[in-house]
Amino acid sequence: MNDLVSVIMPCFNKETSIAHSIESALQQDYRKLELIVIDDGSTDDSVKVVRTFSDPRLRLLEQNNTGVCQARNNGLAMAQGDFIAFLDADDTWDIGCLSRLHAALSDHPDVVIAYCGWQNVGLPGTRGKPFIPPDYENDKKIEQLFENCRWPIHACLTRRFAIVEAEGFDIRFKQSEDYLLWLKIAAKYSIVRVPEVLAYYHHNGDSVQATANVLEAAFMHLDTQLAIVEELEDFFRFATTKELKQIAYTELLRRAYDCYWRRDLNPAKRMFWRAIKDGYGSFNEYKYFIASSLLQLYGA
Repeated sequence: MNDLVSVIMPCFNKETSIAHSIESALQQDYRKLELIVIDDGSTDDSVKVVRTFSDPRLRLLEQNNTGVCQARNNGLAMAQGDFIAFLDADDTWDIGCLSRLHAALSDHPDVVIAYCGWQNVGLPGTRGKPFIPPDYENDKKIEQLFENCRWPIHACLTRRFAIVEAEGFDIRFKQSEDYLLWLKIAAKYSIVRVPEVLAYYHHNGDSVQATANVLEAAFMHLDTQLAIVEELEDFFRFATTKELKQIAYTELLRRAYDCYWRRDLNPAKRMFWRAIKDGYGSFNEYKYFIASSLLQLYGA
């Protein structure tokens, strides 16, 4: 096993942020790394920005636009390291992120994923506070990981063989693709927590796009969960198919109420309606669906 960390960075039209993300990777105090940037058919000057870097550890792959999952899979095919990290072209790391995650894996040879805390930069209130997740390596690990993606894609380091075994990213899913990958891996192998905030998820402040992303992410996460339940029925031992679907819709409703109380009413309304339409909404959800609709119509 080699100690090389392969950092995989997909990029689509990120000319304003990718330089900062590349610097974050190349300036890590863990020096034994390669950075593979996969430009997924950008129409802006992202590639020009990447080409301004002369660090020999950086490699650039240009491809037609096929989506983030295929971009990451193509990056994996190029990777030479036995450890894989993902960093999107608008996010960053603490300078010690990779060294601390790599040390955690080195100290636990039977563990395949080391995950850490993170901060959502650019979000108001408590959503922008640093967060350290709990230790998920317990007897309810699969149940907890099934409910939701428990860390951002750039807040972990993974042994390459485990990602290969899981067949990489499922290109059917535009979002929640990392959730599915971590679930498959963690069901078979141990994971370890590094209780430090080492990853930073940057939000651009576009409220219209943010609303659309919240709704798309919620529905994609639900659809991913439902696909897992149908295709991997023997994968779960802690609940029946009916109970798993209830867990999935409970997560959708949690997101709906979160949006409602933030007065992000359009996604709240549509999430409530999806649960009601699919037979997982109670009288309470009907009330909040109507309230969301009225508040949106007449002003919150």
